[in-house]
Amino acid sequence: MLRKIVQIDQDRCNGCGLCVPSCAEGAIKMINGKAVLSADNLCDGLGACLGECPQDAIRIIEREADEFDEAEVAKHLTSIDKAPAEEHGHHGHGHHGHHGHGHHQGHGHSGGCPGSRAMSFEPKTAPVAAEAGSRQSMLAQWPVQLHLVPTSAPYFQDADLLIAADCVPFAYADFHKDYLAGKAVVIGCPKLDDNQFYLQKLTELFRNSSLKSITVMRMEVPCCGGIVMAARQALAACGKDIPFKEITVGIQGEIR
Repeated sequence: MLRKIVQIDQDRCNGCGLCVPSCAEGAIKMINGKAVLSADNLCDGLGACLGECPQDAIRIIEREADEFDEAEVAKHLTSIDKAPAEEHGHHGHGHHGHHGHGHHQGHGHSGGCPGSRAMSFEPKTAPVAAEAGSRQSMLAQWPVQLHLVPTSAPYFQDADLLIAADCVPFAYADFHKDYLAGKAVVIGCPKLDDNQFYLQKLTELFRNSSLKSITVMRMEVPCCGGIVMAARQALAACGKDIPFKEITVGIQGEIR
């Protein structure tokens, strides 16, 4: 049948593996250091993995392919010991109703990318009364958005650099006190921005600055891994030996 399906450009793929956990059906696997589609009938063609690839190696095409088979997906997920698709936000998804359509209506709400799936949860503890006055901000520079910061800014010299996904300060309540204090900071969203730009900008920043350390704070969702990948690749490209640390924050604010 003619339908939408994922295509992975082997020349562009660098083997980072970020697309693998983003596929709720387990349809993508690594072979010889490259991401490949396991089988046509495991791919729903909705493209949840597109935003996870920092190399822009994945796209949706239309071609002759076996029909998406939810029963085979269930058997496949069991064989690779992965949680069933329902736990990835695909319950009530109606896969077969999407075949033949070139749009992803409702995709960000009912499933697909774990990073954009709508969820709600109760705070772990009851809200406490606000302290008198306001807490002191630990921010010591401006701007902070990676698109805007000058890579030769004086606040990057002899600095401990914090690279934060821009959802992190909202999820982690004591971000300023525990992680921002005493650091220069840049923020960005690898899901919404061009990760290749991040790689180039961070490489330039690392080269132009005398950084003492680099800490990357990301959210637990798969798409957020792109900012870590960009930072690691930039560090390798700049040719410097700078201490590097990665911290993952859960969507309910815990440190993973």
